Amino acid sequence: MLGEATSTSLGAFALLGLGFVFGLKHATEVDHIVAVSAVVSEQRKLARALLVGALWGAGHTASLVVAGVLVLALRVAIPARVADWLEFGVALMIIGLGASALARALRRRQRADAHIHRHRHHDGLSHVHVHFHERGTEHAAHVAPAAAAVHTHALARVGFKPFVVGAVHGLAGSAALTLLVLAQIDSAAHGLLYLAVFGLGSISGMVLMSGLIGLPFALAARRVSGLHFGLQTAAGAVSIVFGLWYAYATGIASGLLRAIL
Repeated sequence: MLGEATSTSLGAFALLGLGFVFGLKHATEVDHIVAVSAVVSEQRKLARALLVGALWGAGHTASLVVAGVLVLALRVAIPARVADWLEFGVALMIIGLGASALARALRRRQRADAHIHRHRHHDGLSHVHVHFHERGTEHAAHVAPAAAAVHTHALARVGFKPFVVGAVHGLAGSAALTLLVLAQIDSAAHGLLYLAVFGLGSISGMVLMSGLIGLPFALAARRVSGLHFGLQTAAGAVSIVFGLWYAYATGIASGLLRAIL
């Protein structure tokens, strides 16, 4: 009896460990990285990039838990056809994220001004510098107090987009395979615990990836604004190209759209 209980416990721990590893791996899939890169490219601070990853993981886990509860309660798995449509929806979402990032970069680039002006430094010498500024943000000393409120509202809006992006991803791709695993788990408690551990792994992985992706954007924003705009433009363009290819692969090459055409 004791041996059977120990074997069962070890099996449960092995399953949970596997769920965490799968969660980490899930966060590093190409479509996730591309989508999060488009969102992270909008951020100029590393802390906000990390927040994007955490919120992506939270949205991903939330949708997965809701679907997982239905799977465990009804003992059914997500139909392959539904999973295919969800994948196609992810492709369209990635195109939209890339277009949004690209449009934002181009608008900021149009508003940016290159200024040549003289500064007096602590050594008493004057030097001529070329600076790239967005209008209205030339120097902190000249920023009106009301500008601080803009940053506050921007921070409040950070959470909505990555949470939704993560939720959509949570129902597509290998997440659907995770639900197939849940359908084979006899204990509902073990199934929900597996989901929680899988979600923890995906959150951890996405926070790490968002930090790595966000680091060059944060460094570029601090030093040369023009470089930041260039990186954001590249991220948007890559997202659009990848999204178009992904839409072709999931919608046309797979024959998914043939059914309605």
